[in-house]
Amino acid sequence: MSSPSEAGKVILAGDVGGTHARLALMEARGEDLTLLTEKIYSSHDYSNLEDIVKEFLKPNTTKLDLAGIGVAGPIRNGKCVATNLPWIVDASTLAVACGLKRVELLNDLEANAYGISTLTASDFAILQKGIPNAQGNAAVISAGTGLGEAGMYFDGAALQPFAGEGGHASFAPEGAVQGELFEYLTKRFGHVSCERVLSGPGLVNIYEFLRDTGRGSESHAVVERMRSGDPAAAISQAALADESELCVEALEIFVEIYGAEAGNLALKLLATGGVYVGGGIAPKILSELQRPLFLDAFLNKGRMKPLLEAIPVLVVLNENTALLGAARGALLRIP
Repeated sequence: MSSPSEAGKVILAGDVGGTHARLALMEARGEDLTLLTEKIYSSHDYSNLEDIVKEFLKPNTTKLDLAGIGVAGPIRNGKCVATNLPWIVDASTLAVACGLKRVELLNDLEANAYGISTLTASDFAILQKGIPNAQGNAAVISAGTGLGEAGMYFDGAALQPFAGEGGHASFAPEGAVQGELFEYLTKRFGHVSCERVLSGPGLVNIYEFLRDTGRGSESHAVVERMRSGDPAAAISQAALADESELCVEALEIFVEIYGAEAGNLALKLLATGGVYVGGGIAPKILSELQRPLFLDAFLNKGRMKPLLEAIPVLVVLNENTALLGAARGALLRIP
């Protein structure tokens, strides 16, 4: 671990999701952030976030100045009931664990939004250029263990992030097959949110729908990989390698839904400044997102197509975006 300079502030940054909890120490000098050390934990191996924080900080003797932690779930009064974990995350108990007066708790997509301004051109893959020097509100949509959505409103000078829980809004199926998918999932879950189809588990739900409705036969090798590892990763990898028609069709439906929901979010926020596709899944299926299916679904909004054609659409490639954003959020929001 490198030593921070006397001029810099040391920040504990966290990006906590249903699968992994990433923690890092960063040095801030002005608005520049430098990663000092980072570690990834399996979220389900711990009963609370405080234990992870204490374990991470134990070998690190550097005094903390600030802490900002992004968590998947709505933040209310400094607390978050985590969406895909049996945790209640409390900023006050985290502050005790960190030895600080205050920890800034952010929604994980809000942290992603803060992080985008720290990135450079090489951290993005362009799906649609849009108009040059586009200005206005912007949107972030990220499929991973769950589906996160957030916005950034343009105040005339800069983009200001704000949290949302659009991933739990109702899924709007398009076409006959998606209509049948919706009915299939309604019987299983009751309410069918966007997250039920647009996330790692969502890809598995799509695959199982196709399988159970006789739209293809399973590959024994894929089934074995699904059983022994991450089922969604097994499906997407088999699809990208063209190993299984069932997996190919599942990923195509997933990508189409991703594009459609990104377009929905762009319209709801009037995101003329850009739509950023983040999360852990997008970089892994970038070749599929770059095919016409994603953008066709994004643009398929009737009279609003010209508006959407002018919006830059970019995939976020930097896996530390939320960590950088959590640190930046702490810098901006803690006096």
